[in-house]
Amino acid sequence: MSGDTNVDADPDELVDNGSDTDAGAVTGDEPPVVVKIGGAKAVDPAGAVGDVAHLAANGRRVVVVHGGSTVVDETIERLGMEPEYVESASGVTGRFTDAETMEAFTMAMAGTLNTELTALFREAGIDAVGLSGVDGGLLSGPRKSAIRVIEDGKKKIRRGEHSGRIESVNADLLTGLLADGYTPVVSPPMEGTESDGGVTPVNTDADRAAAAVASALNADLVLLTDVAGVYADPEDPDTLIEAATTPDELAAVEAAAEGFMGKKIMAAKEALSGGSGRVVVADANVNDPIVAALGGAGTTIERSALGEAANESDATVETDGGDPA
Repeated sequence: MSGDTNVDADPDELVDNGSDTDAGAVTGDEPPVVVKIGGAKAVDPAGAVGDVAHLAANGRRVVVVHGGSTVVDETIERLGMEPEYVESASGVTGRFTDAETMEAFTMAMAGTLNTELTALFREAGIDAVGLSGVDGGLLSGPRKSAIRVIEDGKKKIRRGEHSGRIESVNADLLTGLLADGYTPVVSPPMEGTESDGGVTPVNTDADRAAAAVASALNADLVLLTDVAGVYADPEDPDTLIEAATTPDELAAVEAAAEGFMGKKIMAAKEALSGGSGRVVVADANVNDPIVAALGGAGTTIERSALGEAANESDATVETDGGDPA
């Protein structure tokens, strides 16, 4: 979801992908779908909103998780601060979230973005319920107050961080809402638990939050972004990798995934390890983006791509009660 969310977006402006919308019809006891809507400015949520309405009308249970990095950065700048990104010791670039940044993050994500997106879904006739990861302990795990970073080629420890890794998902809350016909719309922050038992809202990656939810519900996961999927040559859209069903094919996807796409593939592996049957990385800016993704558009990664690991209980996310549907 971008900071320039267009409530009056014209669906005719979306790209026609030629998808068969019958892919959205419910033919049996299908798993829920978790849809992650990206936070880049280039991602238009209009198509996803219509698709969720279509799926819900056909009886498919849907949970939406959204990002919002662009709007968080804009909010930080309006407050007279500068967004700060750091490189972790493992080489991953992410936001450094101190106390002031965390205030802006919460304002943008749980306040503005979640409310606006929930309103879009309700306008489309969907019984949407906006939730942050703190609500009902939906997404929780230990707070990380210090992180190892690389600065000027040297490893350093930065303190005052407000982030965390999700270790528990309140599946009862989600399955209860879904059973009652509601569509949860979920955003960070998550509930960060302190060493003294206290609770602090903290930042968490939205792709990995979506993966945690998909794991808890044994759901299909659709990661919508501003490109058609994973490209073998990141500069050439004609090199789209359509599927990964074996470990070798997954390795090829991982090798091709650069920058932000690397985080999405990391999230995909976490979802599959935790119980999701398949993950699709697909374009948000086409007609019927979710239905198209479920019908084969984008890059589909099947659980079989994990190989023997698919049969091992190596998930890092625990469900907090409930029947993981």
